[in-house]
Amino acid sequence: MTVKKRLLGWLADAALVLYFVFALFPIAWMVILSLKPTNELFSTYFSFSPTLDGYRTVLGDSEGIPFVRFFVNSLVVSVGAVVLSLLVGLPAAYASARWRFKGSENLMFTLLSFRFAPELTVIIPLFVLYQKLGLFDTYVGMVWVLQLVTLPLIVWIMRSYFADLTPELEQAALLDGYTRKQAFVRVALPLVKPGVAAVSLLAFIFAWNNFVFPLILTSNEAQTVTVGALSFLGGDRPKYNLTAAAALVSVVPPLLLALTIQRYLVRGLSFGAVKS
Repeated sequence: MTVKKRLLGWLADAALVLYFVFALFPIAWMVILSLKPTNELFSTYFSFSPTLDGYRTVLGDSEGIPFVRFFVNSLVVSVGAVVLSLLVGLPAAYASARWRFKGSENLMFTLLSFRFAPELTVIIPLFVLYQKLGLFDTYVGMVWVLQLVTLPLIVWIMRSYFADLTPELEQAALLDGYTRKQAFVRVALPLVKPGVAAVSLLAFIFAWNNFVFPLILTSNEAQTVTVGALSFLGGDRPKYNLTAAAALVSVVPPLLLALTIQRYLVRGLSFGAVKS
């Protein structure tokens, strides 16, 4: 190996290390900020007395901000949105992969366009409708509106999974006396289980991280962590350590879910990438 190649290798390694430092520094800074006591929040950088009081305050509702309830709200509406999207989206994805008709591609593109459109373009009409229908600041209202986020994602991704399955498997099941519904549930669906796990995680993350819809369509009862975490910035003196602690706590469910279904996630993301 020449000196020039060795030098280029070192420079590439150094650039990679710098990139990781740049990418991970905000997370490290959030951890540091969450461990700072309030009296050292603005007077120190890296030298301070670490404490878990910020986490105790956030989880104990001692600031008058029911963060635990916001956390539960996020779980309820995110899981509800994903489950409803799976119940509707999986049959829709299967049907769109197996039956093509004139205008089917246009129909699918229209569905996908709901993900393209900025949420702010529909938020005012939705706010008016929710006020009229009594869905404002309710679980049902949040689960329903999050379908704009999760349903197009599930349909489009799962459509490619079902399209990669050979139709002969289902045709053999039909010859054995299965109905089309049974062929879908007992033959096609088990084969795309890794894909279902992967797309469920992605849909959950998108629903969990959504900010605009809960900001405008909730006030207190159904408010989620993405909006609730900002409550600690209010008042005469913003409590950045509490906001950081709340933000780190809100990362736990998607992280645990990803670790739990990691085996299916890797298979699901690579499913159909290589065809025999």
